[in-house]
Amino acid sequence: MKSINLNTAFDGIAEYWAPKVVGRVNDQYVKVAKVRGELVWHKHDDEDELFQVVRGQLRIQFEGGAETILNPGEFCVVPKGVMHNPVAADECWIVLIETVTTRHTGDVVSPLTKSIEQQLG
Repeated sequence: MKSINLNTAFDGIAEYWAPKVVGRVNDQYVKVAKVRGELVWHKHDDEDELFQVVRGQLRIQFEGGAETILNPGEFCVVPKGVMHNPVAADECWIVLIETVTTRHTGDVVSPLTKSIEQQLG
């Protein structure tokens, strides 16, 4: 057992939208990512996804025009099957909690999509 320092974990991230697995709790990965700009509209058919903001601000757009704004210390759970698009106007640091089976951008493949192997690396 060891402790994880989130600031140190974020220091090791050089690329936006490239989550890195920093822990595992049962069947959930704990991931950290730096984000800026837009990811891609996508959904996860079988898994919920938690976004928590550590630094900056994240806007999560939802199908139909709804959105939520997350500031440091706030989190949002996106339920399975909900189409969403994370957006950050400026650099934002986030923690993600996702089932180990969650694909980065669901069934959508974009230049930003990262495999689980890349996220574990």
